[in-house]
Amino acid sequence: MTNTSFVVSCEWLLQHLDDSQVVIVDCRFSLADPQLGQQQYQESHITGAYYLDLNQDLSSPVGEHGGRHPLPNPTELANKLSAMGVNSQKTLVVAYDDSRFAFASRLWWLLRYLGHQQVAVLDGGFSAWKKAGYPVTDVIPEPRKVTFIPELQPQMVVDISAVKSQKDLQGIVLVDSREKERYLGIREPIDKIAGHIPGAVNYPWQEVTDAAGFLLQKKEEQRQRWLELENAKEIFVYCGSGVTACVNLLSLELAGIHTGKLYAGSWSDWISY
Repeated sequence: MTNTSFVVSCEWLLQHLDDSQVVIVDCRFSLADPQLGQQQYQESHITGAYYLDLNQDLSSPVGEHGGRHPLPNPTELANKLSAMGVNSQKTLVVAYDDSRFAFASRLWWLLRYLGHQQVAVLDGGFSAWKKAGYPVTDVIPEPRKVTFIPELQPQMVVDISAVKSQKDLQGIVLVDSREKERYLGIREPIDKIAGHIPGAVNYPWQEVTDAAGFLLQKKEEQRQRWLELENAKEIFVYCGSGVTACVNLLSLELAGIHTGKLYAGSWSDWISY
């Protein structure tokens, strides 16, 4: 692995392609074109990789409340993970995308939410893998016959009532993970209402990687990014729909700060009320 247990390099993954305890998951997706990720996977993916779709697999159906990407049904996701060979803490899941951890980190967070700690994202994503000339294929791997038993960690997630009460509680910080223009309400390309939740501070998720999708900072530098919040009792993190917020939650963990919680419904849930 690379500098942290939650990020692996392409070189490391290449050396472990044939390791039966490593399961690779392609999480490529496009909010603008929801079919694109699946199409890209079918055309070419890292050898041995399975595919999980943000809308179909890593979220549940949209309702009146709960945001644009509600958390998936744990049993259904567990069944899909079982078919990929994820069955114990010995199994390391490596998630990748081509969007600077945006969708891979959603799976990273979900696995930990289901009680599975052995999960990492691929530094540089699919583009870095291809650029290195490492093996790709269009062959879909066969399902495996194992059993993944979820052990939910409800303390990792908060709902709108917790977010509403945070302003009255000492030591709780609310972090908006969207780019600054959306946070300020200058531009809103997705949701019906622009702006941010009152009291939230802005830490754009794109600051975690460079433009090529490589982790920008090592542990100490990640810690510097969160220095003003490291003594917070709890950090509630949100974005537009609970997806890219997971990049910031990954960043917090890399910095050694373990107080981050996901407001799963995020801004799209907040404005639904």
